[in-house]
Parts: sequence; C-alpha cells; structure tokens
Amino acid sequence: METSGRSDSEGALSMMATPRGAWLVLTVAGEIDAATAPALRQRLIDLPAEGHTDVLLDLTGVTFLDSTALGVLVGTYKRLAALHGTLAIVPGTTMTKRLLKLTALERVFPLYASVDDAVAQAPS
Repeated sequence: METSGRSDSEGALSMMATPRGAWLVLTVAGEIDAATAPALRQRLIDLPAEGHTDVLLDLTGVTFLDSTALGVLVGTYKRLAALHGTLAIVPGTTMTKRLLKLTALERVFPLYASVDDAVAQAPS
C-alpha cells in the first residue's frame, strides 16, 4: 500500500503501510505541512476502516513538520483511542523528538526508538 501527496516542487510526502506483528506501520517520508497534512490525515482516517486500530507511525524519513502535522497526530490519537486502539510513533530525527518534547506530546504518544522496538513491545 503506497500513497503520496505533493506540497510543492521541493517538498513531497510519501507513505507506505506495512503490517508488522500487531501493528500497522505507516512509514512517512518528506515534509508534513499545511499542504501535505490532508493526505496524511485521510490515510490515517482510512486505516480503522481497513481493520487497523494499532498504528505505528514511522517518522524517521520526515524532514519537516509543522503545527498542522501535530494536529493530525492528535486527531488520529483521539480517533484510535475511541476505538480502543493505539497511535505510537517512531520519531527518528532529533528535530521530531524535540518538537514532541516541547509540545509535551511525548507524554501522550507511546514513543519507540525503532520499528523493531515497537514490534517487540506491541500492544496485546
């Protein structure tokens, strides 16, 4: 499953969904901003309808995210929690880790160092 969106000639967003253990891993690469966030939001909205309520968002390939991206993450967290699911994140870059810490979202989302770590500690 691959989907992509384009923000402009310099910033693109790509997404690839892969089942790994109890998780559906959505690997995202590129920039998540006001132009590309709607594509990510829609993909994350579609996952529960496809039977996936435990989602691991792998952001290791993300080069930029803004407040629109954070809104998508929080909205997804709430939707999945209402379905007794989980949104967990592999932040990857120092920038993403710092942003989650500054916004206190590191206390909201389960964070993992890698996809392999998350798979080893998957929800039951």
